[in-house]
Amino acid sequence: MASRVYIHELIDIVGHNRAKYQHHMTANWVPIARAERGQRCYGVWSTIGSTGRWPEVVNMWEFDGWDGLVRNFEVETAGGRDQDPSLMEWWATAAQFRRGGVDRILVPDDDSRGIEDLCAHGVRGELYCHEITRVPPGQAASFLEAVRTTGESLYETAGLELVGAFRTAMRADDECITLWSCPNWASWGEFEQAWQASGDLTAWSKEMIGFGATWQRTVLVDAELAPLRIGRQPQESDRRPLDQV
Repeated sequence: MASRVYIHELIDIVGHNRAKYQHHMTANWVPIARAERGQRCYGVWSTIGSTGRWPEVVNMWEFDGWDGLVRNFEVETAGGRDQDPSLMEWWATAAQFRRGGVDRILVPDDDSRGIEDLCAHGVRGELYCHEITRVPPGQAASFLEAVRTTGESLYETAGLELVGAFRTAMRADDECITLWSCPNWASWGEFEQAWQASGDLTAWSKEMIGFGATWQRTVLVDAELAPLRIGRQPQESDRRPLDQV
C-alpha cells in the first residue's frame, strides 16, 4: 500500500495571470489545505511554452496514502456538494486566472521521496524535465523499474537528478510521470543533444521504444513560492495582495 499518493494537475491559464494564479495557489491555498485536509504542496511550476502547452501551470499535491486522499475528497464533498462551500470565495478568485485543466492521481515508486525529505536534502533545479510516458497496458511498474536500473544513471551523466517517479492510477497501468531536476540551462542543452544520433541517450531511447513506450518531455520552472525553490511549504506570512504580484 502506497504511503503517499498525489494529485497532478495541468492547468490552463487565462491571459497574463500565471503569476497571480501561482501565488493564489501557494500563499493563499496551501496553508488552508494543510490545516483542513492534511494536503501538502509538492510543487507548482510554469511550463516553458516552447516545449509544451502555454500558458500552463503544473501543480502536484501530496497526501498521506489513499486514506489522506479520501479525507481530501470527504472535505471537498461534505454536505452532499461537489465543492467545499468554505472555498467559494477562493474559487471565485481562482476562476479569474484559469479556464480549466486535467488532473491525475499518481502513485510513487518505492524510491521516490516525499516533499519534506526532498526539501530537507536541498533537492532543486534551475529547471525541471517533466516526462509523461505511455506504455503498454499493465507495464507501468515495469517501466519505472527500467528507469531506476538504466535510465537514471544515464540522465545523471548530464547532471539531472530524478526527483520522483510515478505511475498513474485509475487507468490501465499504462502511464508514468517522471520529474527530473536540472542544474542549469547549459546542462539541459547537453542532455537534449545526447538524445540525438550517436549521443549517450540514444541507446536508452531505443530501449524505451522497444518497451513500447511513447513519451513527451516538457520543461518546467519553479513558481516563486514552490517548495523545492524555497525549501519549505508556503505559509500565510508569504501572502501579499494579488495586485502586487
